[in-house]
Amino acid sequence: MKASPHRALKRPGFTLIELLVVIAIIAVLIGLLLPAVQKVREAASRAKCQNNLKQIGIGLHAYHDAAGFLPPGGTNDAPPYGTGADSWGSSWMIYLLPFVEQANFYNQWQFNNNSGWGNGTDGALLNGFNVPVYRCPSTTLPQYSNQLTNSGATPGSNGTVMVPTYCGIAGALPSLVGTSDTRISQGATGTAGCCSGGIVAGNGTLFPNSAVKLTGITDGTSNTIVVGEQSDMLTTQNGARVTWNASGPHGFHIGAQGGVPPNYHNCGDARAMQMTTIRYPVNQKTGWVNGSGDCGNTGVCDNTGQNIPLNSPHSGGINVLFGDGSVRSSRTPCPSRRWPNWPSATTASRLRTSDRLV
Repeated sequence: MKASPHRALKRPGFTLIELLVVIAIIAVLIGLLLPAVQKVREAASRAKCQNNLKQIGIGLHAYHDAAGFLPPGGTNDAPPYGTGADSWGSSWMIYLLPFVEQANFYNQWQFNNNSGWGNGTDGALLNGFNVPVYRCPSTTLPQYSNQLTNSGATPGSNGTVMVPTYCGIAGALPSLVGTSDTRISQGATGTAGCCSGGIVAGNGTLFPNSAVKLTGITDGTSNTIVVGEQSDMLTTQNGARVTWNASGPHGFHIGAQGGVPPNYHNCGDARAMQMTTIRYPVNQKTGWVNGSGDCGNTGVCDNTGQNIPLNSPHSGGINVLFGDGSVRSSRTPCPSRRWPNWPSATTASRLRTSDRLV
């Protein structure tokens, strides 16, 4: 019997069960591939972050070649740093601009009349200005200061001032690195919010009004951290995530106000922006005082603490720049412990590579 032509042309289709199995297989493959893609993306961001620090290191050495010393961590506007009175001046990131391909911006900058806070000319320059090398691509922090928690707008800039994710190392507390007292400022205990700030050390490389020579780094440039990451958010005791870092709500440009060490602590406002003094372990992100923080006791708050820990969202810890221009990654230490095995050193930002760095 001859088969019907309609029967011969009929093709089998997929059953509902077969379709569900195919969809399930695709979902499993996506579930397996997505973490791998995210890891590749984070690895690329981490490499870019390390390259940023490398470029900063090249810029610091170029500045040193030109000036004979590393840039100051932050300055006021009084001579020799500016032509104005003792007022909020500029940060090391401003001084470094000509050496990270931003000479045009730097040449327009006014180093007088509150260059770091309130100068209308500088504020107009800052509005929306970005320096990509100053920001880690993995950061969870907003790009501009007007997006920060508890932030205020910088006069003349509408608050759109770039938030950096790297900070200079002013030093570390004597209890961790030796016996000599190297602090140049200590905020009043029990003071929360603005203008106390915690403890500022002067035994690192980028502290207020510093002028450190590479030959003066007694522990050796390959053992001394100059710049580290502050690229992640912190968490307060009530679980709120806050965007506290060394720039506070002000942006990358503001430096310091106080006098030249050892008289820095005698000024009315002893905060030091874009710098941190090592006091807590890397990536100690949780358990900080609620609200604006307690700068006097902890040195960690929004405006701005001098002891905010180095931190990052990287799975393997943070990236740090050493004085010799090398960039290394840290392992993440136990958050309940202080830094172990700190050497007795005059340069407080030293780490023993066998302890913490790879």
